[in-house]
Amino acid sequence: MRQEAGQIGVIFHDFPLGGSERISIRLMNQWADSGRKVVAFCGALRGPLVDLIGRNVEVVECGPAIPRAAGSRRRFGKALRGFLQTRAVDVLFCPGNYHWPVLSELTGMDPQDAPGIVTQISTPLYRHGRGAVEQFAYNILTRHRLRGIDAAIALSPSTVRQADKILGRKITQYIRLPVLDDGAASAPVMTRACGNVIVAAGRLVKEKGFDVAIRALARMQDRTARLVFLGDGPQLESLTLLAASLGVAERVEFAGYVRDISPWLAKARLLLMSSYYEGFGAVLVEALATGRPVVSTDCTPAINDLLIGLPGCHVSPIGDHVSMSGALDLALAQPAPDPRVLADAVEAYRIGPIADAHLDMFDRVHRARHADTALPERFAENVAYV
Repeated sequence: MRQEAGQIGVIFHDFPLGGSERISIRLMNQWADSGRKVVAFCGALRGPLVDLIGRNVEVVECGPAIPRAAGSRRRFGKALRGFLQTRAVDVLFCPGNYHWPVLSELTGMDPQDAPGIVTQISTPLYRHGRGAVEQFAYNILTRHRLRGIDAAIALSPSTVRQADKILGRKITQYIRLPVLDDGAASAPVMTRACGNVIVAAGRLVKEKGFDVAIRALARMQDRTARLVFLGDGPQLESLTLLAASLGVAERVEFAGYVRDISPWLAKARLLLMSSYYEGFGAVLVEALATGRPVVSTDCTPAINDLLIGLPGCHVSPIGDHVSMSGALDLALAQPAPDPRVLADAVEAYRIGPIADAHLDMFDRVHRARHADTALPERFAENVAYV
C-alpha cells in the first residue's frame, strides 16, 4: 500500500471572493508544487479567484456546470459522487462549512470508490444570536452531514472540543490558518502605526457589523478619526445613508474591493473588525503581520488565540457600538505598540509548515482507511501541528 496520499481532491462549488476559498486555493497550489497530484473539482469554473489557481493543479468542472442556486450543492455532490467512481483520489479535502451539503451526497459510497474525507471547519459551530433550540437542530444536522468524514480540521483549540462533541467522535485536529507566505522576503516593512485612519475589511453584508462600526465612529470623542471600508457588497447604499444621517459621511470612505490590503494597512493606525461572527478572520493575522493593532468584537475563537494580551489590541462585545467607540478612542489615545511585537505574534501562521501539516493528516487518513484501522483516538494528543 502506498504510504502517502498521492492523489488529493479539493472541492469548490465555484470561486467567489471568500476567505476560505482563497486560503484553500493557496494550500492546494502548495501541495501541487510539492509534488502531490491535486485536482480541483468544481461545480462551476467561475468567480474572481479562478486566476489564483496554480498551473500544477488540474481543474475539473461539472458538465454541464452547476452554478450556485437553490439545491445546487446537493446536485454538485451527486455529480462529484459519480465522478469519484471513475476518477479515484486518495483524500478529498472540503474547504469549509458551506460545502458540507456536498459531502452528504458522498455517504455510503462503495469503499473501493470512496476517498478519505477531511473537512475544514471554517465558521464557528456556536454562533452569536443562535438560540438553544436552533443550536440543537444545527448540531444534529452537522453530525448528519459529516457522518462520512474521516477527520476534521479546526482553526482554534476551542473548536476542536466543540467539533468532537457535536460529531460524537474524536477526529478533529487544530491546524493554524495559513495566512502568510513563507520567508523573510514576504515580511512587510515594519513601521510604527501613526495617524487616525481606521481600516475595516470585508464584504458589505450584515454579518460584518459595519453599521455598528459607523455608529461607533459617530460616538467617538476623537472627531478627527476616519474609517475606511475595503470591500463591496449589497449594504453599500444603506451604510452610506447611515454615515450621512449620523453626520460622519466626510469621515467615512468606501474604497471598494482591493486585491491586497497591505498598502492600506501600512497607512492605517489600526484595523477594526466589527463582525457578528467570523470563521477565523484572516485579516487579523494580516494586520498584526503588518504591525498594526486591532480592535475587534468577540466574533471568532481567534480572539483568544491572537489578541488577548497583545499591546494596543482591544476586544468589545458583539453589536455594542458604545463599547466599540470607547475601545477605538482608547486605542488611538495610546502610544502605537512596537510593530515587531505584533508581527512576531503571528509568525506561526506561515503557509509552508501548515501545508505540510495538512499533508501529514491526509497521509494518516489514507493509511488508516486502507489498513482498515481506526485513526488515533485524538489527533491532538499524537501530532503537534500547532
